[in-house]
Amino acid sequence: MKALKIIGEKKVEIAEMPKPEVKAGEVLLRLNYVGFCGSDLNTFLGRNTMALKSVIPGHEIGATIEAVGAGVPDTLKEGIVVTVNPYSNCGHCAACRNGRVNACEHNQTLGVQRNGAMCDYISLPWEKIIPVSGVTAKNCAIIEPMSVGFHAVARGEVSDTDIVVVFGCGMVGLGAIVRCVQRGAVVIAVDLSEEKLHLAKELGATYGINSKTEDLLAKVMEYTDGYGADVAIEAVGNPITYRAAIDVVGFTGRVVCIGYAKQDVEFTTKYFVQKELDIRGSRNATSNDFRAVIRYMQSLATTDASKMTEKFITAVIKPEQAQQTLEAWAADPGQVFRILVEF
Repeated sequence: MKALKIIGEKKVEIAEMPKPEVKAGEVLLRLNYVGFCGSDLNTFLGRNTMALKSVIPGHEIGATIEAVGAGVPDTLKEGIVVTVNPYSNCGHCAACRNGRVNACEHNQTLGVQRNGAMCDYISLPWEKIIPVSGVTAKNCAIIEPMSVGFHAVARGEVSDTDIVVVFGCGMVGLGAIVRCVQRGAVVIAVDLSEEKLHLAKELGATYGINSKTEDLLAKVMEYTDGYGADVAIEAVGNPITYRAAIDVVGFTGRVVCIGYAKQDVEFTTKYFVQKELDIRGSRNATSNDFRAVIRYMQSLATTDASKMTEKFITAVIKPEQAQQTLEAWAADPGQVFRILVEF
């Protein structure tokens, strides 16, 4: 079978590998679409310290069941469209003991700490397979990143009385915006791209702030009657937006951090105390987050789902185009939502 591998800094190869055999308790998937995410780009650029040195990337999956092994529940049948929960958990660490398996200390995400799904076939434990009725395989490939955004909203305990600032309108940030709107919150989207801000408003954000051309803090204070936001969600991973999240949130507000900053961030810590802030990390997604995203997608009319896919997906490529595509993405990262690889 064909597999796409990142074998070194800015270096991709297409390898031939044996087709996996389906074992007892496993499901063999025929990959249809697999998304490139920001962590894959960082792996390509040699910046992802968590990734294997040579790795098959890919954990945003739209696939079809090819075969099932012995002991797999009858609900998983050949031919049905599925996505995958790409995280692992050890069952023994503090996070697992506390029932928050998405934050497992020893998690190994597909395509990062272990080989992922950018290949023709992959065999996985049946417990990680999520059947998705009424959603195309292409749309299934954007469920995982949206779930990460949904999880951040859950961590922020967003409600219909909140005004929420979302930093970053990539796929994860857009997922957070959708979920905030579902919960009845007023959303202020922040990005450097007018195109992304326009899409954020289409998804229900009330306001959009281009922090490159507008005074971010002044605008947030204008939109919140001087109080500041109730919740700030950082989905960029940049020291500037990390600090800005502390600045724009009001007294007793909540700050939720999703993005990984590539360097240490300095804070004026008096605001932590004076504002009595709740600062929370948000990692991966839970089964409930996946279910919520799937329900959202199922609620869309066919035409709306098609339009959403067209806007969320910047390009669909073949594996052989990965090298040039990743190079172009690295040169202009701000203009990309999601790139799908079609197998």
